[in-house]
Amino acid sequence: MIIETEKGSFEVGLYDGCAARELVKTLPQEISMSRWGNEFYGSLNKKVECGGERLRDVFEIGEVAIWPDGNALCIFFGPTPASRGEEPRMISPGAGVGKIKGDALLFRDFGTSLKNVKLRP
Repeated sequence: MIIETEKGSFEVGLYDGCAARELVKTLPQEISMSRWGNEFYGSLNKKVECGGERLRDVFEIGEVAIWPDGNALCIFFGPTPASRGEEPRMISPGAGVGKIKGDALLFRDFGTSLKNVKLRP
């Protein structure tokens, strides 16, 4: 999957799981994203089902996940307000769908929001 922002384009290596396959079925999409600590999140235009997926709240830097409670795509690049240390932590469990290939720490310089983020296969 490719995430295109006004700041750059990022390739995501997708996991072999139900949530990743369901996300791909909804592409392409264009969303806006807000920042929460060192996470960008944005509501998806189409519902992504995570049924059967193992949900968790702790992720790695560079991981991309679906937050089912808000049908949102999340990009983690450091601690969030829910973290208990340096690990990226979601406010409630979500499904990992992949990991950014390259330097996810670049997102730290992207300000408080991202408009017109394009998600494509």
